[in-house]
Amino acid sequence: MQKITRRTFSAGAAALALTAASARRVHGANERVRLGFIGVGNRGSQLLDAFLKLNDIQVTAFCDVYQPYLDRAKGRIGSATTFTDFRKLIESPEVDAVVIATPDHWHAIQTIAACKAGRDVYCEKPLSITVREGRRMVEVARATKKIVQVGLHRRSSKLYARLAEEIQKGRIGKVSVGRSYRISNMAPAGIGRAVPGDSPKDLDWDMWLGPRPTRKFQATIHPYKFRWHQLYSSQMANWGVHYLDANRWITGDTAPTSIVALGGRYAVDDDRDIPDTLEAIFELPKGGLAIFGQYEASGVPALAKGEVEIRGTEGAVYINERSYEIVTEIGGQFHPQTRKAIGKAEVVKADDGDLTVQHARNFIDCVRSREKPNGDVEIGHRSTTFSLLANLSLAMKSRLEWDAEREVITNLPKANDLLHYEYRKPWKLE
Repeated sequence: MQKITRRTFSAGAAALALTAASARRVHGANERVRLGFIGVGNRGSQLLDAFLKLNDIQVTAFCDVYQPYLDRAKGRIGSATTFTDFRKLIESPEVDAVVIATPDHWHAIQTIAACKAGRDVYCEKPLSITVREGRRMVEVARATKKIVQVGLHRRSSKLYARLAEEIQKGRIGKVSVGRSYRISNMAPAGIGRAVPGDSPKDLDWDMWLGPRPTRKFQATIHPYKFRWHQLYSSQMANWGVHYLDANRWITGDTAPTSIVALGGRYAVDDDRDIPDTLEAIFELPKGGLAIFGQYEASGVPALAKGEVEIRGTEGAVYINERSYEIVTEIGGQFHPQTRKAIGKAEVVKADDGDLTVQHARNFIDCVRSREKPNGDVEIGHRSTTFSLLANLSLAMKSRLEWDAEREVITNLPKANDLLHYEYRKPWKLE
Protein backbone atom coordinates (compact mmCIF):
# COMPACT_ATOMS: atom_id res chain seq x y z
CA MET A 1 0.00 0.00 0.00
CA GLN A 2 1.09 3.57 -0.66
CA LYS A 3 2.14 5.32 2.52
CA ILE A 4 -0.32 8.06 3.48
CA THR A 5 1.50 11.10 4.83
CA ARG A 6 -0.08 14.03 6.62
CA ARG A 7 0.40 16.15 3.48
CA THR A 8 -1.20 13.47 1.26
CA PHE A 9 -4.16 13.13 3.61
CA SER A 10 -4.65 16.89 3.86
CA ALA A 11 -4.51 17.35 0.10
CA GLY A 12 -6.96 14.53 -0.45
CA ALA A 13 -9.35 15.88 2.14
CA ALA A 14 -9.20 19.33 0.57
CA ALA A 15 -9.99 17.93 -2.85
CA LEU A 16 -12.98 15.98 -1.53
CA ALA A 17 -14.27 18.97 0.40
CA LEU A 18 -14.17 21.14 -2.69
CA THR A 19 -15.82 18.72 -5.11
CA ALA A 20 -19.23 20.27 -4.57
CA ALA A 21 -17.86 23.81 -4.78
CA SER A 22 -16.03 23.07 -8.02
CA ALA A 23 -19.11 21.53 -9.60
CA ARG A 24 -21.47 24.20 -8.34
CA ARG A 25 -20.91 26.60 -11.22
CA VAL A 26 -20.36 25.22 -14.70
CA HIS A 27 -19.72 27.96 -17.25
CA GLY A 28 -21.95 27.77 -20.28
CA ALA A 29 -21.00 29.20 -23.65
CA ASN A 30 -23.01 32.38 -23.02
CA GLU A 31 -22.24 32.76 -19.33
CA ARG A 32 -19.67 35.29 -18.17
CA VAL A 33 -16.83 34.28 -15.87
CA ARG A 34 -16.93 36.57 -12.85
CA LEU A 35 -13.49 37.88 -11.85
CA GLY A 36 -12.16 39.36 -8.64
CA PHE A 37 -8.87 41.29 -8.79
CA ILE A 38 -6.49 41.11 -5.81
CA GLY A 39 -3.96 43.91 -6.16
CA VAL A 40 -4.89 46.73 -8.54
CA GLY A 41 -1.71 48.78 -8.62
CA ASN A 42 0.67 48.90 -11.58
CA ARG A 43 0.43 45.37 -12.99
CA GLY A 44 -3.07 44.85 -11.63
CA SER A 45 -4.30 47.80 -13.70
CA GLN A 46 -2.58 46.42 -16.79
CA LEU A 47 -4.24 43.05 -16.28
CA LEU A 48 -7.58 44.74 -15.78
CA ASP A 49 -7.10 46.44 -19.17
CA ALA A 50 -6.35 43.06 -20.75
CA PHE A 51 -9.29 41.16 -19.27
CA LEU A 52 -11.74 43.94 -20.08
CA LYS A 53 -11.01 43.31 -23.76
CA LEU A 54 -12.73 39.92 -23.39
CA ASN A 55 -16.48 39.88 -23.92
CA ASP A 56 -17.23 36.82 -21.78
CA ILE A 57 -16.01 38.06 -18.40
CA GLN A 58 -17.48 40.28 -15.73
CA VAL A 59 -15.36 42.10 -13.16
CA THR A 60 -17.28 41.85 -9.90
CA ALA A 61 -14.74 42.65 -7.17
CA PHE A 62 -11.52 44.46 -6.34
CA CYS A 63 -9.19 44.16 -3.36
CA ASP A 64 -6.21 46.29 -2.36
CA VAL A 65 -4.68 47.50 0.89
CA TYR A 66 -3.97 50.94 -0.63
CA GLN A 67 -7.14 53.02 -0.90
CA PRO A 68 -6.05 55.20 -3.87
CA TYR A 69 -5.57 52.05 -5.97
CA LEU A 70 -8.93 50.73 -4.86
CA ASP A 71 -10.66 54.03 -5.64
CA ARG A 72 -9.07 54.14 -9.09
CA ALA A 73 -10.29 50.63 -9.90
CA LYS A 74 -13.75 51.35 -8.53
CA GLY A 75 -13.88 54.42 -10.75
CA ARG A 76 -13.52 52.15 -13.78
CA ILE A 77 -16.05 49.48 -12.73
CA GLY A 78 -18.58 51.17 -10.49
CA SER A 79 -20.62 48.01 -9.98
CA ALA A 80 -17.70 46.04 -8.51
CA THR A 81 -17.59 45.35 -4.77
CA THR A 82 -14.40 46.49 -3.03
CA PHE A 83 -12.47 44.77 -0.25
CA THR A 84 -9.33 45.49 1.75
CA ASP A 85 -8.95 41.86 2.89
CA PHE A 86 -8.35 39.35 0.07
CA ARG A 87 -9.96 36.55 2.10
CA LYS A 88 -13.32 38.27 1.90
CA LEU A 89 -13.04 38.67 -1.86
CA ILE A 90 -12.16 34.99 -2.26
CA GLU A 91 -15.18 34.01 -0.16
CA SER A 92 -17.56 36.21 -2.16
CA PRO A 93 -20.27 34.19 -3.97
CA GLU A 94 -19.99 36.70 -6.83
CA VAL A 95 -16.44 35.58 -7.73
CA ASP A 96 -15.64 32.55 -9.91
CA ALA A 97 -11.93 33.21 -10.46
CA VAL A 98 -9.32 35.60 -9.09
CA VAL A 99 -6.56 37.61 -10.73
CA ILE A 100 -3.61 38.11 -8.36
CA ALA A 101 -1.20 40.99 -8.96
CA THR A 102 0.08 41.62 -5.45
CA PRO A 103 3.76 41.81 -4.40
CA ASP A 104 5.59 38.49 -4.83
CA HIS A 105 5.61 37.55 -1.13
CA TRP A 106 1.80 37.31 -1.18
CA HIS A 107 1.34 35.08 -4.23
CA ALA A 108 1.53 31.69 -2.51
CA ILE A 109 -0.81 32.47 0.38
CA GLN A 110 -3.44 34.04 -1.86
CA THR A 111 -3.26 31.43 -4.64
CA ILE A 112 -3.54 28.54 -2.20
CA ALA A 113 -6.43 30.16 -0.35
CA ALA A 114 -8.26 30.80 -3.63
CA CYS A 115 -7.81 27.22 -4.87
CA LYS A 116 -9.05 25.82 -1.57
CA ALA A 117 -12.09 28.09 -1.78
CA GLY A 118 -12.91 26.64 -5.22
CA ARG A 119 -11.65 29.54 -7.32
CA ASP A 120 -9.50 29.36 -10.43
CA VAL A 121 -6.48 31.66 -10.40
CA TYR A 122 -4.52 33.89 -12.75
CA CYS A 123 -1.36 34.72 -10.76
CA GLU A 124 1.23 37.19 -11.96
CA LYS A 125 4.84 36.12 -12.28
CA PRO A 126 7.02 35.29 -10.50
CA LEU A 127 4.82 32.52 -9.14
CA SER A 128 6.38 32.57 -5.69
CA ILE A 129 9.16 34.07 -3.64
CA THR A 130 10.52 30.69 -2.43
CA VAL A 131 10.91 27.30 -4.09
CA ARG A 132 8.91 25.54 -1.37
CA GLU A 133 6.02 27.96 -1.89
CA GLY A 134 5.98 27.20 -5.59
CA ARG A 135 5.89 23.44 -5.13
CA ARG A 136 3.08 23.75 -2.57
CA MET A 137 1.10 25.90 -5.01
CA VAL A 138 1.40 23.15 -7.62
CA GLU A 139 0.30 20.51 -5.11
CA VAL A 140 -2.77 22.46 -4.04
CA ALA A 141 -3.76 23.34 -7.60
CA ARG A 142 -3.62 19.66 -8.54
CA ALA A 143 -5.43 18.44 -5.40
CA THR A 144 -8.27 20.93 -5.83
CA LYS A 145 -8.37 20.56 -9.63
CA LYS A 146 -8.20 24.32 -10.08
CA ILE A 147 -6.90 26.13 -13.17
CA VAL A 148 -3.83 28.21 -12.27
CA GLN A 149 -2.37 30.36 -15.04
CA VAL A 150 0.96 32.12 -14.31
CA GLY A 151 1.49 35.49 -15.99
CA LEU A 152 4.28 34.37 -18.32
CA HIS A 153 2.44 35.83 -21.29
CA ARG A 154 4.98 34.74 -23.90
CA ARG A 155 3.60 31.23 -23.34
CA SER A 156 0.53 32.35 -25.31
CA SER A 157 2.68 33.49 -28.25
CA LYS A 158 2.26 31.51 -31.47
CA LEU A 159 5.57 32.98 -32.56
CA TYR A 160 7.47 31.54 -29.59
CA ALA A 161 5.66 28.20 -29.95
CA ARG A 162 6.72 27.96 -33.60
CA LEU A 163 10.30 28.89 -32.78
CA ALA A 164 10.54 26.36 -29.92
CA GLU A 165 9.47 23.61 -32.31
CA GLU A 166 11.99 24.73 -34.95
CA ILE A 167 14.93 24.98 -32.55
CA GLN A 168 14.23 21.60 -30.95
CA LYS A 169 14.19 20.07 -34.43
CA GLY A 170 17.71 21.41 -35.04
CA ARG A 171 17.03 24.60 -36.99
CA ILE A 172 20.22 26.25 -35.71
CA GLY A 173 22.14 23.09 -34.84
CA LYS A 174 23.24 22.23 -31.32
CA VAL A 175 22.33 25.07 -28.97
CA SER A 176 25.17 25.97 -26.63
CA VAL A 177 24.02 29.22 -25.03
CA GLY A 178 21.02 31.51 -24.57
CA ARG A 179 21.29 35.09 -23.33
CA SER A 180 18.90 37.76 -22.09
CA TYR A 181 19.16 40.95 -20.05
CA ARG A 182 17.31 43.51 -17.95
CA ILE A 183 18.80 46.83 -19.07
CA SER A 184 18.18 50.15 -17.30
CA ASN A 185 20.62 52.84 -16.24
CA MET A 186 19.44 53.91 -12.77
CA ALA A 187 22.68 55.61 -11.75
CA PRO A 188 23.33 57.49 -9.64
CA ALA A 189 20.27 57.72 -7.33
CA GLY A 190 18.07 54.78 -8.39
CA ILE A 191 14.89 54.42 -6.33
CA GLY A 192 16.15 57.14 -3.99
CA ARG A 193 16.34 57.19 -0.23
CA ALA A 194 13.58 57.60 2.33
CA VAL A 195 13.47 57.75 6.13
CA PRO A 196 11.33 54.98 7.71
CA GLY A 197 8.27 56.35 9.48
CA ASP A 198 4.52 56.11 9.85
CA SER A 199 2.54 54.71 6.97
CA PRO A 200 -0.07 56.79 5.13
CA LYS A 201 -3.54 56.61 6.64
CA ASP A 202 -4.95 55.20 3.42
CA LEU A 203 -2.53 52.22 3.43
CA ASP A 204 -2.85 49.09 5.59
CA TRP A 205 0.89 48.66 5.96
CA ASP A 206 0.69 45.67 8.31
CA MET A 207 -1.44 43.79 5.79
CA TRP A 208 0.92 44.81 2.98
CA LEU A 209 3.81 43.22 4.91
CA GLY A 210 1.80 40.05 5.51
CA PRO A 211 4.09 37.07 6.22
CA ARG A 212 7.22 39.21 6.23
CA PRO A 213 8.66 40.79 9.43
CA THR A 214 7.19 43.95 10.93
CA ARG A 215 8.98 47.15 9.97
CA LYS A 216 8.23 50.84 9.62
CA PHE A 217 6.81 52.14 6.37
CA GLN A 218 9.28 53.38 3.78
CA ALA A 219 8.43 55.31 0.62
CA THR A 220 11.22 53.51 -1.25
CA ILE A 221 9.33 50.23 -0.78
CA HIS A 222 5.72 51.19 -1.49
CA PRO A 223 4.29 51.97 -3.94
CA TYR A 224 5.94 49.72 -6.55
CA LYS A 225 9.57 50.09 -5.39
CA PHE A 226 9.34 46.79 -3.48
CA ARG A 227 10.87 45.30 -6.66
CA TRP A 228 14.29 46.37 -5.39
CA HIS A 229 13.96 44.69 -1.97
CA GLN A 230 14.71 41.00 -1.63
CA LEU A 231 12.11 40.35 1.10
CA TYR A 232 9.33 41.20 -1.33
CA SER A 233 10.72 40.67 -4.83
CA SER A 234 13.87 41.00 -6.97
CA GLN A 235 14.69 42.07 -10.49
CA MET A 236 16.16 38.61 -11.03
CA ALA A 237 12.64 37.22 -10.56
CA ASN A 238 10.70 40.17 -11.91
CA TRP A 239 12.44 40.22 -15.31
CA GLY A 240 14.60 37.12 -15.29
CA VAL A 241 11.69 34.72 -15.02
CA HIS A 242 10.21 36.01 -18.31
CA TYR A 243 13.34 35.50 -20.34
CA LEU A 244 14.54 32.34 -18.62
CA ASP A 245 11.11 30.81 -19.18
CA ALA A 246 11.38 31.67 -22.87
CA ASN A 247 14.91 30.28 -23.03
CA ARG A 248 14.04 26.95 -21.43
CA TRP A 249 10.89 26.62 -23.53
CA ILE A 250 12.85 27.13 -26.74
CA THR A 251 15.57 24.62 -25.77
CA GLY A 252 13.18 22.13 -24.14
CA ASP A 253 14.83 22.18 -20.71
CA THR A 254 12.90 21.78 -17.46
CA ALA A 255 15.41 22.89 -14.85
CA PRO A 256 19.09 23.79 -14.45
CA THR A 257 21.64 21.34 -13.11
CA SER A 258 23.87 24.04 -11.63
CA ILE A 259 23.67 27.77 -10.99
CA VAL A 260 26.12 30.53 -10.20
CA ALA A 261 25.36 34.23 -9.78
CA LEU A 262 27.64 37.19 -9.11
CA GLY A 263 26.76 40.82 -8.57
CA GLY A 264 26.57 43.75 -6.24
CA ARG A 265 25.69 47.42 -5.74
CA TYR A 266 28.50 48.96 -7.72
CA ALA A 267 27.20 52.23 -9.13
CA VAL A 268 23.73 53.07 -7.79
CA ASP A 269 23.35 54.72 -4.37
CA ASP A 270 19.82 54.11 -3.09
CA ASP A 271 17.78 52.09 -0.57
CA ARG A 272 17.81 48.87 -2.56
CA ASP A 273 19.23 45.68 -1.09
CA ILE A 274 19.54 43.83 -4.41
CA PRO A 275 22.37 44.34 -6.93
CA ASP A 276 22.44 47.07 -9.54
CA THR A 277 24.62 44.72 -11.59
CA LEU A 278 24.21 40.94 -11.64
CA GLU A 279 24.93 38.04 -13.94
CA ALA A 280 23.53 34.54 -13.45
CA ILE A 281 24.65 31.48 -15.40
CA PHE A 282 22.63 28.26 -15.50
CA GLU A 283 23.99 24.95 -16.79
CA LEU A 284 21.29 22.99 -18.58
CA PRO A 285 20.88 19.20 -18.64
CA LYS A 286 20.90 19.00 -22.45
CA GLY A 287 24.32 20.63 -22.47
CA GLY A 288 24.50 24.38 -22.73
CA LEU A 289 24.19 27.58 -20.76
CA ALA A 290 21.40 30.05 -20.08
CA ILE A 291 22.62 33.51 -19.05
CA PHE A 292 20.63 36.36 -17.56
CA GLY A 293 22.15 39.74 -16.77
CA GLN A 294 20.59 42.50 -14.69
CA TYR A 295 22.36 45.70 -15.70
CA GLU A 296 20.86 48.72 -13.94
CA ALA A 297 23.93 50.91 -14.19
CA SER A 298 24.21 50.83 -17.98
CA GLY A 299 21.43 51.34 -20.50
CA VAL A 300 23.34 50.38 -23.65
CA PRO A 301 21.79 47.27 -25.31
CA ALA A 302 23.60 44.01 -24.54
CA LEU A 303 22.31 42.09 -27.56
CA ALA A 304 22.64 42.88 -31.24
CA LYS A 305 18.83 42.90 -31.37
CA GLY A 306 15.76 41.48 -29.65
CA GLU A 307 15.21 40.42 -26.04
CA VAL A 308 16.50 36.82 -26.14
CA GLU A 309 19.43 35.40 -28.10
CA ILE A 310 19.82 31.66 -28.71
CA ARG A 311 23.16 30.57 -30.21
CA GLY A 312 23.62 27.25 -32.02
CA THR A 313 26.36 25.63 -34.06
CA GLU A 314 24.53 26.45 -37.30
CA GLY A 315 23.25 29.93 -36.50
CA ALA A 316 21.73 32.23 -33.93
CA VAL A 317 18.23 33.55 -33.38
CA TYR A 318 17.19 36.92 -31.94
CA ILE A 319 13.67 37.07 -30.54
CA ASN A 320 11.26 39.69 -29.28
CA GLU A 321 7.51 39.54 -28.72
CA ARG A 322 6.69 40.54 -32.31
CA SER A 323 9.30 38.75 -34.41
CA TYR A 324 12.40 36.61 -34.54
CA GLU A 325 15.37 36.65 -36.88
CA ILE A 326 17.58 33.67 -37.64
CA VAL A 327 21.14 34.61 -38.57
CA THR A 328 23.06 31.93 -40.43
CA GLU A 329 26.42 30.74 -39.11
CA ILE A 330 29.40 31.81 -41.25
CA GLY A 331 32.10 29.51 -39.89
CA GLY A 332 35.07 30.36 -37.72
CA GLN A 333 38.57 29.43 -36.66
CA PHE A 334 39.92 26.44 -38.61
CA HIS A 335 36.72 26.47 -40.72
CA PRO A 336 35.99 28.18 -44.06
CA GLN A 337 34.34 31.59 -43.74
CA THR A 338 31.34 30.54 -45.84
CA ARG A 339 27.68 30.35 -44.97
CA LYS A 340 26.53 26.88 -44.03
CA ALA A 341 23.64 25.17 -45.79
CA ILE A 342 20.76 25.88 -43.45
CA GLY A 343 19.07 28.48 -45.63
CA LYS A 344 19.18 32.25 -45.82
CA ALA A 345 18.76 34.54 -42.84
CA GLU A 346 15.08 35.10 -42.25
CA VAL A 347 12.74 37.27 -40.22
CA VAL A 348 9.45 35.80 -38.99
CA LYS A 349 6.81 38.20 -37.66
CA ALA A 350 4.01 37.50 -35.21
CA ASP A 351 0.44 37.46 -36.44
CA ASP A 352 -1.26 37.41 -33.06
CA GLY A 353 -2.23 40.41 -30.94
CA ASP A 354 -1.33 41.71 -27.49
CA LEU A 355 0.17 38.76 -25.62
CA THR A 356 -1.24 39.76 -22.24
CA VAL A 357 -4.71 39.77 -23.79
CA GLN A 358 -4.00 36.41 -25.47
CA HIS A 359 -2.84 34.98 -22.14
CA ALA A 360 -5.98 36.26 -20.42
CA ARG A 361 -8.05 34.74 -23.23
CA ASN A 362 -6.34 31.38 -22.75
CA PHE A 363 -7.05 31.48 -19.00
CA ILE A 364 -10.77 32.11 -19.48
CA ASP A 365 -10.96 29.41 -22.15
CA CYS A 366 -9.37 26.94 -19.72
CA VAL A 367 -11.71 27.96 -16.91
CA ARG A 368 -14.46 26.74 -19.24
CA SER A 369 -12.75 23.68 -20.74
CA ARG A 370 -10.80 22.63 -17.60
CA GLU A 371 -7.74 22.02 -19.75
CA LYS A 372 -4.29 23.07 -18.55
CA PRO A 373 -3.50 26.66 -19.54
CA ASN A 374 -0.49 27.76 -21.58
CA GLY A 375 1.27 29.07 -18.46
CA ASP A 376 0.24 26.24 -16.14
CA VAL A 377 1.34 26.42 -12.50
CA GLU A 378 3.98 23.70 -12.97
CA ILE A 379 5.51 25.64 -15.87
CA GLY A 380 5.46 28.81 -13.76
CA HIS A 381 7.04 27.03 -10.80
CA ARG A 382 9.88 25.56 -12.83
CA SER A 383 10.71 28.87 -14.51
CA THR A 384 10.45 30.85 -11.26
CA THR A 385 12.82 28.34 -9.64
CA PHE A 386 15.58 29.41 -12.06
CA SER A 387 15.43 32.97 -10.73
CA LEU A 388 15.07 32.01 -7.08
CA LEU A 389 18.10 29.72 -7.26
CA ALA A 390 20.15 32.54 -8.77
CA ASN A 391 19.21 34.72 -5.80
CA LEU A 392 20.27 31.91 -3.46
CA SER A 393 23.60 31.48 -5.24
CA LEU A 394 24.22 35.20 -4.85
CA ALA A 395 23.30 35.08 -1.14
CA MET A 396 25.52 32.04 -0.48
CA LYS A 397 28.34 33.32 -2.72
CA SER A 398 28.57 29.79 -4.12
CA ARG A 399 27.83 27.68 -7.16
CA LEU A 400 24.81 25.48 -6.47
CA GLU A 401 24.16 21.98 -7.81
CA TRP A 402 20.42 21.36 -8.26
CA ASP A 403 18.51 18.07 -8.12
CA ALA A 404 15.38 19.03 -10.04
CA GLU A 405 13.45 15.86 -9.22
CA ARG A 406 13.83 16.19 -5.44
CA GLU A 407 14.15 19.99 -5.62
CA VAL A 408 17.14 20.15 -3.30
CA ILE A 409 20.63 21.67 -3.48
CA THR A 410 23.06 18.78 -3.30
CA ASN A 411 26.51 20.33 -2.92
CA LEU A 412 25.74 22.86 -0.18
CA PRO A 413 23.11 21.38 2.18
CA LYS A 414 22.83 24.49 4.34
CA ALA A 415 21.59 26.42 1.30
CA ASN A 416 18.40 24.32 1.42
CA ASP A 417 17.43 26.32 4.52
CA LEU A 418 16.84 29.24 2.14
CA LEU A 419 14.33 27.36 0.00
CA HIS A 420 11.66 28.75 2.33
CA TYR A 421 11.35 30.99 5.40
CA GLU A 422 9.24 31.18 8.55
CA TYR A 423 6.15 33.29 8.02
CA ARG A 424 5.15 35.98 10.47
CA LYS A 425 2.10 34.86 12.44
CA PRO A 426 -0.74 34.25 11.78
CA TRP A 427 0.17 33.47 8.16
CA LYS A 428 0.92 29.87 7.17
CA LEU A 429 1.88 27.93 4.05
CA GLU A 430 -1.11 25.58 4.10
